[in-house]
Amino acid sequence: MLRRLIDVNACAKEIREKRRLLIYGKCVYDEYPEIFRKYSENRVCLAVCLEAEHMNIVGFKLASIVARLSLEEIVVLTVDGSPHCVQLHFMVEEVNKIFGGNLPVKHLVIEGGEIVEVDQRVVKTARYLTKVKKLLYRE
Repeated sequence: MLRRLIDVNACAKEIREKRRLLIYGKCVYDEYPEIFRKYSENRVCLAVCLEAEHMNIVGFKLASIVARLSLEEIVVLTVDGSPHCVQLHFMVEEVNKIFGGNLPVKHLVIEGGEIVEVDQRVVKTARYLTKVKKLLYRE
């Protein structure tokens, strides 16, 4: 059963007990079930589809969770190249910034059926097209 991040109680018993979140793009569950199963172990799995939900609403919900509970880990798992899914990574980094940049965040994307871990600095840089341009064209 898919549980949406937006629908979960900020102090849900399962989150209090496990203290590890997997926030994933909803399509991962259907498109890459084996990858989903691997990363869902011992984590509270919360689906997000930013085609259907605004990232500000989802971000406020995550901030509400972080404000109330001490999390051991936040893993963000999406497909690579989706203009919607990339916002999920941006949103988690924005929440991290609000809380002082000390949240235990890991960013994962699926490219060609394989998992690629993406450094937080890459996520932050991707928000700025001028920075990406400079990197691409070595300006």
